[in-house]
Formats: sequence, structure tokens, C-alpha cells
Amino acid sequence: MNGQGTTRRTVRVADPLWTDALTLAERRGETVSEIIRKALRAYVAEHA
Repeated sequence: MNGQGTTRRTVRVADPLWTDALTLAERRGETVSEIIRKALRAYVAEHA
């Protein structure tokens, strides 16, 4: 997903967590947005 059809959101994330997420995303060839979307989908599916 390249962001088309999505709304920009604002969240607060601790700097160390954001840095870790950026590093992991770069290693995996993903964006932090993709990681966040996957995590939110998993969370919603688990708790729905």
C-alpha cells in the first residue's frame, strides 16, 4: 500500500521505539507506516 486512499494520522511514539522501527523497516524493505498498519490489523483481528 502506498498511502493512496489513506488518511494521514498523528501518533506519539517514544524516540527509541521509532528508531528501532525505522531500522527494522529499512532492513526489511518496508516503511514504518506499513509496519504500523500490519500491527493495527493484527491487534484489531485479535481483539475484535
